[in-house]
Amino acid sequence: MQRKPAKPQGQHGRPRLAPQQVRIIGGAWKRRLLPVLDALGLRPTPDRVRETVFNWINHQVGGDWDTVDCLDLFAGSGALGFEAASRGARSVLMLDSHGPAVRQLELNKETLKANNVNLLRGDAFAVARDMALRGQRFDVIFLDPPYQQDFVAKALPLCIDLLKEGGMVYVEAEFALPAGDALPDWLLPWEQVRADKAGMVYYHLLKLHENKA
Repeated sequence: MQRKPAKPQGQHGRPRLAPQQVRIIGGAWKRRLLPVLDALGLRPTPDRVRETVFNWINHQVGGDWDTVDCLDLFAGSGALGFEAASRGARSVLMLDSHGPAVRQLELNKETLKANNVNLLRGDAFAVARDMALRGQRFDVIFLDPPYQQDFVAKALPLCIDLLKEGGMVYVEAEFALPAGDALPDWLLPWEQVRADKAGMVYYHLLKLHENKA
């Protein structure tokens, strides 16, 4: 029950953030609020989803974030990339094609003095192909693209050549990734390590099968 309408309550009785802010939930910048560009389709990963996802990843990397290189392929608000940087990732490359969004990410980087974060503006698919050709590899790739554009199916195959051995991809989507025997071709190389749902958000942690081509 809401006793103070002026301060609407979210999950577990905590005040809801304004739509244009995101809270870092762990690491060196825990509880810091960062402004988010008010743009159509820009939807930061919810707090409780990030908490779960980063627990999954932390388990996979054994807590050794200082050896982890991350790629945030559709950075948007930067919620995932800055979360990884806050936890001590060795490097975080954040990519987005929208100029104002990238500028906001630059301002947030400056505010946090996030020396382990690099920003790049460009088309995710073109840049991913270019990085693969140049031999760039990452331990963790965050894949949270705009909805309703089939970007997950288009981007996952590109991630194969961007991962280090044992690396993982976090996928957030408006649908659950298919599981079982009837998999689309773009999912065949991947194993779903973990998957869950929060509200209308489906999120997954993927690794390549050991016998991938």
